[in-house]
Amino acid sequence: EALILVWEASDRICGKRLRPLLPILVEAMEQHGHVQLAPEVRARLLTMSAATIDRALGDVRRQAGTATRRRSAPSAAIRRSVPVRTFDDWDDPPPGFVEADLVAHSGPVTRGSFVQTLVLTDIATGWTECAPLLVREQRLLTEVLGELRKLLPFPLLGLDTDNDSVFMNETVRDYCQQVGIEFTRCRHYRKNDQAWVEQKNGAVVRRTIGYRRFEGLEGAATLARLYAAMRLFVNFFQPSFKLASKARDGALVRKRYYPPATPCQRLMADPRTSAEVRDRVRELQANLDPFHLLKEIRALQQQLVDIADKSALGETAKPTSPTLEQFLSGLRTAWREGEVRPTSVAKAKPKRLRRRPDPFAAVTVELRGWFEAEPWHTSRELLERLQIQCPGIYPNGQLRTLQRRLKEWRREAAHQLVFGTTPDPGFAHQKGKLNLRSNAANDCSGDCGGQSPVDLPLRMDDAAASPTTPQGQHQ
Repeated sequence: EALILVWEASDRICGKRLRPLLPILVEAMEQHGHVQLAPEVRARLLTMSAATIDRALGDVRRQAGTATRRRSAPSAAIRRSVPVRTFDDWDDPPPGFVEADLVAHSGPVTRGSFVQTLVLTDIATGWTECAPLLVREQRLLTEVLGELRKLLPFPLLGLDTDNDSVFMNETVRDYCQQVGIEFTRCRHYRKNDQAWVEQKNGAVVRRTIGYRRFEGLEGAATLARLYAAMRLFVNFFQPSFKLASKARDGALVRKRYYPPATPCQRLMADPRTSAEVRDRVRELQANLDPFHLLKEIRALQQQLVDIADKSALGETAKPTSPTLEQFLSGLRTAWREGEVRPTSVAKAKPKRLRRRPDPFAAVTVELRGWFEAEPWHTSRELLERLQIQCPGIYPNGQLRTLQRRLKEWRREAAHQLVFGTTPDPGFAHQKGKLNLRSNAANDCSGDCGGQSPVDLPLRMDDAAASPTTPQGQHQ
């Protein structure tokens, strides 16, 4: 009873932690009058080892519910109950055995909530279905999987996934058992076990959607409309290769492929495809217009780009969709424009604005006047002149800022001299910059302000423009 009382007073800690605490607890309890132990009980209590304490409290702990061992993670038990299937175990399955994977549309940052795409790829035919997931949630995944089963032209017979917790859980496992789907998984850290769906992740999803970040209902709804058109275009009008055999001769690997065929053609050519499935697929294919599907895909891709980029641009997306005639006429010359998929065009980087107040804001006009009157002066000379005029205000550490300012003014002056116009703001960053080099670059002595040849004073030819220039100075 004394041990139980001390154990409860210690907040039910283990014997190894309770053993060094016993003298302190017993003394404190007796000092404050909570308990008075007999000398022999006190002596036996203080001499108990940690193992003896744990054995003596074993029944009490079990009855109190504190001796329960921590269960292993539920996903670990689920993984053990799901059989493993490697890439070499498929052999030649009939249509209906698919691999599943998730593609994250998080952009460069994986923080927060973002839309993901569930991808199903049939092993026999290459038939691919995609659907957006608003969040990573197992019940939502089973609901989306049920909707994709309705879209598949053949019954779903098997589902092979990776070891992600969104797949390895009781909800997905029980769902597959209830509807008669064979549920398997790949090996840990062996992406080649899911080579079919991994290839479609890049060739279908990433090629169509890109790498932007999509979140919220608007992005998920637009993705759903895009996948509705894309599934028809990819499965009926996009031929793909399929590996027939692979032979290794030392370090040389020889691969042989079947002739390219669309998933629809492979499904129709498979003798295991039922007549009902053939009729349904044939009827669906007869009503499809590939040009109309491609036009719809391009328009929805542009909407996705507008949704992903509008937060960075700070404006509302205003998608524009050409008519079918305009789209068809544009296809004849689209090759001249390079990449035509809107989702493959890199997001425009926001302009880098000034991060601190301009230290020369109060004297910019005066500095500009000095430069225009005597453009041969270096930034060091201008800063020293400014320090004499305003002592203690402009330290030497601001030399680099003034150098950049003079570089911009000299660029504008050079552009005005050559072209007679003011340069565009992005002129300095264009690939075809003017290479305005002068002999003055080689003759410059002292501090040239850290400028490159293009930033040095104007050429010797415009001496007439500065008749007051002292002899011997750079012009």
